Amino acid sequence: MWSLTPQRKLTLPTSNEALPGRATPLETSEHHAVTGRPLKGPHPPGAERALFAMGCFWGAERLFWQAEGVISTAVGYAGGLTPNPTYREVCSGLTGHTEVVEVIYEPNGEQLQSLLTLFWERHDPTQGMRQGNDVGSQYRSAIYWETEAQRALIEQSARHFQASLDAGQHHATGATLTTTLAPAPAFYYAEPEHQQYLHKNPGGYCGLRGTGARCVWS
Repeated sequence: MWSLTPQRKLTLPTSNEALPGRATPLETSEHHAVTGRPLKGPHPPGAERALFAMGCFWGAERLFWQAEGVISTAVGYAGGLTPNPTYREVCSGLTGHTEVVEVIYEPNGEQLQSLLTLFWERHDPTQGMRQGNDVGSQYRSAIYWETEAQRALIEQSARHFQASLDAGQHHATGATLTTTLAPAPAFYYAEPEHQQYLHKNPGGYCGLRGTGARCVWS
């Protein structure tokens, strides 16, 4: 049994500290509870994929499955060291993963731009290892891309949003983005009970809170 301290929750583990995980993937849902599509695909030809982390993945997933042009969503873990982690292990802070939403969307630049606007405006990407009262490395903000075209638009969106923060559109003076922007790492699907959680539990917890700043593209 591992111990969990406030210090551990706010730092990422080294390779020597990380939990070993397992070689076998966790069982997860076969189909999306809202759309009925296969959770792991196959998805329509040409569909694009990105991973978004914006705190607790329950509310974040609902935000994206409701967005126009989104084909499918799933929740899971990414950006850490432990293979095939459980939810409990991720919440220990000893896997290095953050809670992410896998978003499969229609392949055009305007669609990704719309998703990025939702991402920046609907959570606080300046809080480091937390989102509001949710504290821990698993709640850190991140976007992971798969193509260079995605990378260019994602990095552009970050500059636009930082400009809004610099212009004072935030509750904290001098706020700076702490969002990780990186190529997509391994993605591990979360357990069935977490998939489309707020569809299955309409009154469940959603911690999404924006800053008031806007992502202005022009």
